[in-house]
Amino acid sequence: MLIAKVIGTLVATRKHERLVGSKIQIVQPLDHEGLVPKGDPFVAVDAVGAGVGERVILVRGSGARKAVDDDQCPVDATIIGIIDRIDIEEVN
Repeated sequence: MLIAKVIGTLVATRKHERLVGSKIQIVQPLDHEGLVPKGDPFVAVDAVGAGVGERVILVRGSGARKAVDDDQCPVDATIIGIIDRIDIEEVN
């Protein structure tokens, strides 16, 4: 799983039949604290109704297909949760 921030929405009027009805977001991966951008933005299917500006949890690869309940769906990333808070214990 990854932490990311939704930075935009992608609209495609013509898309693969298994993606019809899916909301597609543009996400920016973040570091483990959910603060610093890490890597390049990419697109992800939104399974939870996240909005622009929200931090989210997402899965990639086969987990992304399982998250949309369709192993034949051509997705590589799926948003599976909206983050409310991140708490990290400091290790000395």
